[in-house]
Amino acid sequence: MELLYFFWESLCQAGKYVADHMVLLNFLLSIVIIFFQRKEPKSAWAWLLVLNALPGVGFLLYLLAGTDMHKRRMFQIKGIEDQVSDAVRRQEYTVRSRILERKNPELSGFSDLVYFNLESGDAVLTGDNEVKIFTDGNDKFDALIEDIRNAKHYVFLQYYIIKDDVLFRRIREVLLEKAAQGVEIKILYDAMGCRSVHKKMWKELERSGIDTAVFFPALLGPLHLRVNYRNHRKIAIIDGTIGYVGGFNIGKEYIGLDPKFGHWRDTHLRIRGSAVTALAIRYIQDWDYAARENLFSRPEYLVYPEEACGDTQIQIISSGPDSSLQVIRDNYLRLIHKAKKRIFVQTPYFIPDESILTALKMAVLSGVEVNLMIPCKPDHPFVYWATYSYMGELVMAGANCYTYDNGFLHVKGVSIDGEACCFGTANMDIRSFSLNFEVNAMIYDEETAREMERIFREDLKLCTRITKDMYQGRSLWIRFKEQICRLLSPVL
Repeated sequence: MELLYFFWESLCQAGKYVADHMVLLNFLLSIVIIFFQRKEPKSAWAWLLVLNALPGVGFLLYLLAGTDMHKRRMFQIKGIEDQVSDAVRRQEYTVRSRILERKNPELSGFSDLVYFNLESGDAVLTGDNEVKIFTDGNDKFDALIEDIRNAKHYVFLQYYIIKDDVLFRRIREVLLEKAAQGVEIKILYDAMGCRSVHKKMWKELERSGIDTAVFFPALLGPLHLRVNYRNHRKIAIIDGTIGYVGGFNIGKEYIGLDPKFGHWRDTHLRIRGSAVTALAIRYIQDWDYAARENLFSRPEYLVYPEEACGDTQIQIISSGPDSSLQVIRDNYLRLIHKAKKRIFVQTPYFIPDESILTALKMAVLSGVEVNLMIPCKPDHPFVYWATYSYMGELVMAGANCYTYDNGFLHVKGVSIDGEACCFGTANMDIRSFSLNFEVNAMIYDEETAREMERIFREDLKLCTRITKDMYQGRSLWIRFKEQICRLLSPVL
């Protein structure tokens, strides 16, 4: 009892010391932010505002979400860089020498973007793919479960959120059945996204022969001190021949069973072809980092199809805090600048940096039809009102902006001119661009791009268009929330 009392007294004294010196601590931290962190000016100013407007609370928030913690050294992942590099260099030559355009005339308008993704993200172009689009969670998970049921060799799953509820119990039943048959099962999950799941569930899976690994685990048990650098990717690989990537996580809300959100509108891709190998490489790099293994030593995981599954051209592009470049952001930016007729953007969180926002406004002023769709309801209020603010700026510039009224919109993608589209896990926000690990499929295919645009137009039947008059007539309370949240947008 005396020991507990001593500990409590020491804790109180430490707290009092910190409180008494909070002004000095904030001052020192401000110096670190300005002179040592090398943050973007908007982000630096936002953190300085938080530190000085919320003494103590701002200090804790910065420790939780603002520090870099030597991110590049922390997330440097090694795999088969030499092999990938050789493939990238060969494709770079075909682009520079115009061989790629001569063999694929449909890429003539996008060869520079192909080259950019090769140079910035080692994203090899594959042209033998088949793509199926899912917009409903029930359809997506029915297909995934059926593919798992037909697996012969291995199943790799990676999701930011996995909840121990009715959906995962359905998936788990099939996984346990396949594991008993000798199929290798691996599940990679993010510690923050799965913080509500008890460790008991993962241990039970391990005892049943399913390998699990956690990305960036909490340092203090259930207490997660880091909200940045989360692995936001959603990837499934079955036998190296079928791959899934998109916005659906594993939880009942994603199949419309949470009354808070109602219908969940999302987009997920099922891919067959050589792009699956690129997804598998991405998965293995993340698994090897989290599990401290070397799956690249086992070539059976990287399967190249003997025959073409289709003719869709795809680059798998990924980004994260382990890269000096914001590859997906830059890909979006280049895609927007290439649009000549129309742009379609769907995203749950629209907090663009200055370059993306300027590119969209320039497109509007150049006569390009710009269409933006966001949710009508918030799942994160601060993020939502910042989103509403940036959307309003596009409304006033002349863009067509809509709120999706039939539940929650979680789609993450851009389509241009009915010629190319980019969909995956990355939101149109600063967090996805620089702080989270993301993966998208950049698709150069008219059929797929036009289908994405058709789906967008179908969604419009369930939307409200935000006109200039509506936006200008919003209440003072909404204006206040917008301004406060916009000031904080670089740190949201």
